Amino acid sequence: MSTSAADLRSLITTWPDLTDALGAPATVGGFGRGLSAYMAALEETDVEAAAELRALERDPAQIGVRPIPIRLQVYETMRTVQAALTGCAGAVAEYVQRAPIPMPAPRRAAYARTRAERLVWEDHARRVQAAQDDAADPRRWRYTGAAPSAQYAALWLLARVEGKPGPFRPLADAQHQHVAAVAAEARRRVERILDTGAAEAELSHPCPNCSGTIRVYGGAGASPLANCKDCGGIWTELGAVA
Repeated sequence: MSTSAADLRSLITTWPDLTDALGAPATVGGFGRGLSAYMAALEETDVEAAAELRALERDPAQIGVRPIPIRLQVYETMRTVQAALTGCAGAVAEYVQRAPIPMPAPRRAAYARTRAERLVWEDHARRVQAAQDDAADPRRWRYTGAAPSAQYAALWLLARVEGKPGPFRPLADAQHQHVAAVAAEARRRVERILDTGAAEAELSHPCPNCSGTIRVYGGAGASPLANCKDCGGIWTELGAVA
């Protein structure tokens, strides 16, 4: 599977998680706790200071700058990704979507008196039907009014990347590169807002054994694992293992 196809499939399957996350900060089912949330919990060691910060949280009626709720960040991410995917699909369609079969010239109604005349009328009717069917092919990229959903755009792009049949020419290298860039950035944004992507980060707290630097790995469904870069110590959520 190509990288762009994998990115598009990821966007299609995780989009419902974005919808679920609109109402509250998300701990996405099936992914476990993301590395960002885990790191935040590790770094919050001063309980008294954390309590003081919580006490200073503003009442909604108070005037002043307040943290942006996660649902607004999710909403903006969804809007950005949807615009990017639909824009990409529209641009790709301009190059690869074949124009509909031309409608045959109309014919005057007349009674077919001979077999030859009947065959001519039947052929004309078939060409009219073929042109109508081709123009109405649901695989074509088209929309009026509200833009298609991000999932629909991702599915349409995935079909083009995989060369599925339809009224299309194969993607050229330039279109492949365009789709790959858009899909990769969209996936990065979604994984960042859901905290589901594989990641690694360094702790500000030194290693308890040698005061070295501890690096934490995790995300994408994997349980966090910490490793000291100097002495090689290893820790999991259950404690030290080496």
